[in-house]
Amino acid sequence: MSRRRRHNRVEDDHSSLDRVGVLDELKDNFKIIIDPRGSNAWLWKKLFLLTCIVSLFVDPLFLMVPQTRPELCVEDGRTLQMTLTIIRSLGDAFYLVNIVVQFRTAFVEPSSRVLGKGELVTNHKKIASRYLRYRFWVDLIAALPIPQVFYWEILPAIGGLTVSELKISLRFIFMAQFVYRLILVYPLSMQIAKETGIILETAWFGAAYNMLFVMLTSDIAASSWYLLGVQRQESCWKSLCNQNSTICQVGFLECSSITNLSRNTWIQSSNVANLCQPSASYYQFGIYGEAVNNGASSAPFFSKLSYALWWGLKTLCSLGQNLTTGLYIGENVFAVIIIILGLINYALLIGHIQKYLQSSSERLEQWRLKRNNTELWMHHRQLPRDLRKSIRKYDRYKWVVTESVDEQSVLERLPTDLQRQIKRHICLDLVKKVPLFNRMDDRMLDSICERLKPTLCTKGTLLISEGDAVAEMHFIVQGRLQSCTTNGGREGFFNSSWIGPGDFCGEELLTWVLNPPSNGALPLSARTVKAISDVEAFVLEAGDLRFVALQFHKLGSREMKHAFRFYSQHWRTWAACYIQAVWRRHKERKLLGELIARESGNQTASVLNQDVDVFIPQPGSGLAVYAARLMAMIRRGSSNRFGPDSYATTD
Repeated sequence: MSRRRRHNRVEDDHSSLDRVGVLDELKDNFKIIIDPRGSNAWLWKKLFLLTCIVSLFVDPLFLMVPQTRPELCVEDGRTLQMTLTIIRSLGDAFYLVNIVVQFRTAFVEPSSRVLGKGELVTNHKKIASRYLRYRFWVDLIAALPIPQVFYWEILPAIGGLTVSELKISLRFIFMAQFVYRLILVYPLSMQIAKETGIILETAWFGAAYNMLFVMLTSDIAASSWYLLGVQRQESCWKSLCNQNSTICQVGFLECSSITNLSRNTWIQSSNVANLCQPSASYYQFGIYGEAVNNGASSAPFFSKLSYALWWGLKTLCSLGQNLTTGLYIGENVFAVIIIILGLINYALLIGHIQKYLQSSSERLEQWRLKRNNTELWMHHRQLPRDLRKSIRKYDRYKWVVTESVDEQSVLERLPTDLQRQIKRHICLDLVKKVPLFNRMDDRMLDSICERLKPTLCTKGTLLISEGDAVAEMHFIVQGRLQSCTTNGGREGFFNSSWIGPGDFCGEELLTWVLNPPSNGALPLSARTVKAISDVEAFVLEAGDLRFVALQFHKLGSREMKHAFRFYSQHWRTWAACYIQAVWRRHKERKLLGELIARESGNQTASVLNQDVDVFIPQPGSGLAVYAARLMAMIRRGSSNRFGPDSYATTD
């Protein structure tokens, strides 16, 4: 027995511990704090905004609950009322859930917003205290089920006719919660736009979003017009009933009395079915006659809803010009309200559409202003026509390529790490297309990508002129260029080559970086580079190239030097000139040997087997002179602007 009791006591202890653990877990789950800047909070706000908009469209439909029947009576459509009550209750449930979410949502302390997002307050008591003090009662009033209580409890308790003037007035008074919710939707949408950065991704979607307000006002106007039309029809019946008060009672107008024999006698004797028609002159229906003529008050729900929405949209868009009112005060007030709503719709819709559509053409307008300023400047400076044409061509080409977006200014606003990642994404594949960079490692490529700057050149632009200082290297991405040299203006000498995607120019700068002169002067260009088509390229300035060379010693390695010489236009020209000069010298020596052999008969031209120790240029030969100078400079270990790079003898 003692063992069993001890065992039962142990089981009780375990069960109590399990209950405590479950309670602690429930407490922890209840104390979950939501980050207002997180993706879940943004998703909930968007879902709640959608629910609010749907709820706004549902509330005016309660005005369409009263309906007439062919038996000339009025009643409340219980099926429609029940359906609308369920939908509205679901919307109210979202409002209640939003209140609970707000009690669990942290907030940013205003005093901590000195820099950045500020400090997030996650204390439950502080969150609850702040919400109760500022926002709780606002959300609670919006969540109250006022239409449900009014239509199911208050109206049946009042009694009287279904659409009496008192009940009509109360229906419109209790629509105040609809206006209250409508006011709350605007700051909610602005809050989502502020926190997420944008709520409407495209201009057309933004226009459609603002079109919802037009449809909402059409819904209000249509429901009010329908309800007042039913009330006007019942007023006509009531006036005929008052004329025959001896046999008619006001209760005959309710559908609950259609089995009353006295009611049938009054209908037949008063000719109410023909007199209460807009075509008759007995009663003035005014702007509501259209609803009575088409039987909208007795039609199925979706039929009368579509017809009423069509009337509301037509009337708002025409600013009430299709309305013909009578002397009834309430009718004229309603017509004035319709016109005011139409004007508000026009102002808001046109303003929003203009704002969203202008956002897509804003850069084009800015470019037009800049172009006008450029035209005024060119006219003021009296620039020649050819120069003006070149400037206009460059502006058009830059707009087509960049759409007036200054990429450098956009990057400068971002953190350094993001700039590095973006430039790597944009430039790495392009840099790898340059054969000179194929042998570099990733760290060196990243460093080069970080310092590359995009540039654009139109056809006919001179990138580098022969004899000018070289301040940057150009790496061609798209387009073709012509690279030529005249050997410092030597008569009879001209060499030309093509530069395309993957090539580079300004290679003298690399020699200057690896072997900087004592005076620090930039190197002089040995070639002229001219664009023969529109060119897109990346530029590496002298200071950036020097930084890369100092950080990465591999740039001065033997392997990189060979790769540089192989792809350099300057070295290719030198090699071609040297080969041509040697070949011509060989041909001349061979011809000289043949002549000597013919004259002597048995003497061999030993000069054919000698090595070319001293290169002697032929008079008047530009290529020979160019090659001779290059060869002499290699042997002396010196350098000038006509020769190869100064590190040629290091190999």
